[in-house]
Amino acid sequence: MHDARHLRLKAALLLVWALASFGACYFARDLTLMVAGWQFGYWMAAQGAVLVFIAIVVVYCVAMSHFERKDRDG
Repeated sequence: MHDARHLRLKAALLLVWALASFGACYFARDLTLMVAGWQFGYWMAAQGAVLVFIAIVVVYCVAMSHFERKDRDG
């Protein structure tokens, strides 16, 4: 059952995913910051978006476990 807190969590995580996937890659040429010797735009397109997606999955899993424990305990 999805209540408001589940929907807010999903909306926030989808926003993070969209910004990491499309935002950083769309503006890749404008991102001149260097990360580990590579331009940030290249790094984000090659590695960063995948790492952000993995972090989103972990955050979602932890939050849903918390919600389920809280609902079970009352």
